[in-house]
Amino acid sequence: MTETWNTNDPGVLRLPSGRLVRGRALRRPVPAGPTPAFAVYLLGRRPPEAPWEVKWLRWPDFWLPSSHSEAQAVLGEAWARAGDERVEIACGGGRGRTGTALACLAVLDGVPAAQAVDFVRQNYDTRAVETPWQKRYVRRFAD
Repeated sequence: MTETWNTNDPGVLRLPSGRLVRGRALRRPVPAGPTPAFAVYLLGRRPPEAPWEVKWLRWPDFWLPSSHSEAQAVLGEAWARAGDERVEIACGGGRGRTGTALACLAVLDGVPAAQAVDFVRQNYDTRAVETPWQKRYVRRFAD
């Protein structure tokens, strides 16, 4: 049985394939409504326990993931699972690292890498992907 997000849930991004992924800020309370089945938390330190499955991707604030190969594997799993599960991507503020990761998911979903940041800014948060090196990371993510 498919259990994905509703398109009107807060922070939900619809990828071109129809997959739905929720981005959010971990500094804010969990939104009311459905909870994720799987989450990827992008933090410099291990995240707190959650009542759903969580993968931690070491990713310091305003920077890039500590391991590119691990980021490709974890975000690839998130993209695959978003086909029939509620997947959440989150960092402290929900914009820079989360926006970068969502743009990488958009690349995995077929959005040209040069357009992925604009896609996320138009469909998730206008201030997503905060630094020039995060933008470059998205352009090179699939390499």
